[in-house]
Amino acid sequence: MAAVDEAIRKAKILVEALGWIRQFRDRYVVIKLGGSALDDPDSVRNCLSDVIFMEAVGMRPILVHGGGKAISRAMESAGIQPRFVHGRRYTDDETLEIVGRVLAEEICESLVDEIRRQGGQAVGLNFRSQNVLEGERLTLAGDAGEQIDLGRVGEVVNVRREILEATCRSGSIPVLPSIALDSDGGKLNVNADTAAAAVARALRAEKLMFLSDVPGIFRDRTDPSTLISHLQSDRVRALIEDGTIDTGMLPKVDAALDALDAGVRKIHIVDARVPHSILLEIYSDKGIGTEIVR
Repeated sequence: MAAVDEAIRKAKILVEALGWIRQFRDRYVVIKLGGSALDDPDSVRNCLSDVIFMEAVGMRPILVHGGGKAISRAMESAGIQPRFVHGRRYTDDETLEIVGRVLAEEICESLVDEIRRQGGQAVGLNFRSQNVLEGERLTLAGDAGEQIDLGRVGEVVNVRREILEATCRSGSIPVLPSIALDSDGGKLNVNADTAAAAVARALRAEKLMFLSDVPGIFRDRTDPSTLISHLQSDRVRALIEDGTIDTGMLPKVDAALDALDAGVRKIHIVDARVPHSILLEIYSDKGIGTEIVR
């Protein structure tokens, strides 16, 4: 009898998910994978199994990833001291070669291999294969209005959406490291949050999901019970103004607001360490992270 009860419970879950599956069929969802989750093989495997499920039931997932901690480890091994300027990694030519190798060769290829190992289809799209992200050099304004040079750091100014659309139509999951090429073909180190948002804007995606080691946005970061499950964009701006949202969450939230303004329907911030967090957030009546809407 216990086996029958368990089967009925699973059937109810599938029925609940069916409405969401129908609603999101053929819709693009951009998933940014980063933070400590990339260093946890179990979290990566669980996330990728969710992404494979999404593609199998008709959604069109696109995976964008960073890899800051792996880059820092590689720089340390090479005897290079990382330097950060206003929260961004200063990227000289030597650092850029490490960034390109770690992101495009090591992490991107390992994600593609794991998707294929689990029975899915995936294609790494970057400067080593087909480039999708086009960018230009980024400078920041200092306190006195001066321009701060960040080296080979860039921002995405164009996304070759036709390549992404064709890849998705073929049944493959595009995997993009956060590296862009400038007009001369030179590599640029791009913030992965803003790269994912640029892809979501270009495709007018149904959803943009940030998967990290953070469960979402809290009213009080020291109190897990204060997780905010739903936010409108004007409330998000108020939380930035009063300092509730700060430091590491700011790039995600700024990118999220830009994406919403460009037509992306929903933003989700989800803890990748929770098994099947993507499916719980998308295909259930009550998600587990923070969703942001206009």
